[in-house]
Amino acid sequence: MSADSGQSIHGQWSNKWMFILAATGSAVGLGNIWKFPYITGENGGGAFVLVYLICISLVGIPIMVSEVLLGRAGKQSPINTMMNLGRQYGGSGAWSFIGYMGTLAGFLILSFYTVVAGWALAYVQRIASPAFHELPLEEIKGSFSALVSNPGELMLWHTLFALITTVVVARGVSDGIEKLVKYLMPLLFALLCVLLGYAATTGHFVQGLEFLFAPDFSKLSWDSVLVALGHSFFTLSLGMGAIMIYGSYLPKDINIGKTVVIIAGMDTLVALMAGMVIFPIVFANNMDPGAGPGLLFSTLTLAFTSMEFGGFFGTLFYLLVAFAGWTSAISLLEPGVSWLVENKNWSRAKSAWLVGLLCWVIGIGTVLSFNVLADFKIFDRTIFDNLDYLTANIMLPLGGLLIAVFASWFISREMQTQQLDGKGGLFTIWLWTSRVVAPGLVFVIFLNALGLLG
Repeated sequence: MSADSGQSIHGQWSNKWMFILAATGSAVGLGNIWKFPYITGENGGGAFVLVYLICISLVGIPIMVSEVLLGRAGKQSPINTMMNLGRQYGGSGAWSFIGYMGTLAGFLILSFYTVVAGWALAYVQRIASPAFHELPLEEIKGSFSALVSNPGELMLWHTLFALITTVVVARGVSDGIEKLVKYLMPLLFALLCVLLGYAATTGHFVQGLEFLFAPDFSKLSWDSVLVALGHSFFTLSLGMGAIMIYGSYLPKDINIGKTVVIIAGMDTLVALMAGMVIFPIVFANNMDPGAGPGLLFSTLTLAFTSMEFGGFFGTLFYLLVAFAGWTSAISLLEPGVSWLVENKNWSRAKSAWLVGLLCWVIGIGTVLSFNVLADFKIFDRTIFDNLDYLTANIMLPLGGLLIAVFASWFISREMQTQQLDGKGGLFTIWLWTSRVVAPGLVFVIFLNALGLLG
């Protein structure tokens, strides 16, 4: 079907909950499992959560509503959507820059995301093996360093993760993405609940809850606010084309505002539940809750290998991490694939395999940046660090800012009200947060990420 018929040529979600599961899957990733719990604990616990929720309301939700609005209005890939809407409402097809930058950002993120998510697959295999639990303590402690320093093993897991991601996207919206999230997202929540029950048996569950939720306003600072502000933007997968293309598959009778609020709530719930799982296990083993990135693959590995039933529950935990990475990865591949289908008239399968292959090839640079090319640096950063810096600090905030500005200032009031059921106070709140508040705060994120607020 054509866009004029009211449906994207790529298909559409069968119902509201499929969109919610898919968009939540895109938002829920590695950052939810380790980063959010960690930064919450380090920045005042419950006090930080309160600030974070305010930031989600002022930045994350308004920009996500704007991005879904543009996607459903355009019903095409982010590039073509922004080109057509730009010509119609913005006076120029140059607005397609937003689509190009978002699609490229998602492509570059996926190139290293498949490497990082591949670590989770590696640890599923490790923790599930009884032999791994019998290794000397120092060998278990050094297992992550051993993994990343081995280019052959990293390539194996990078390739496997890129493969399973591409297979899903190649099958299409209904037969691929929707079928995956239909089963995987409920399973992800089920795994979280099982692990939460396990964490409650460690004897340190209350200590974990206090670490996460007890407000400590003395730990709150301007830096804490900046951390909450930045994470509220990045956690919802904004500015990378994923939410816009998912919005293009949204049926016209579904309320965007209410649906986005549910997605933001589910994303935050997963992050908090992950913290409620992780920290009781960490405290039960007298380990450092402030281990940062090492918390996931070093600290918790030691904990699982030393606990009763650790092999079983550790396997479930790393499956959870891998599933979260998988649902995020498929959304990053989709914008580029949809553009090839529309502009080159290629089949979805051919488009998916080409984009997937290119991501895999670029990802080799990330694989090698941890070992063989660890000393090869540009601007004093490795290949992986440069890709991460460029996307997270420049492309995504700039994309999110422009999305909010275009949707709220340039799209006609008729189209805004048509897409958002624009009657009453909630519409007015979205309009002015998107016009003034969200762009201003994202600009602060942008300056802070560039080190200009320090």
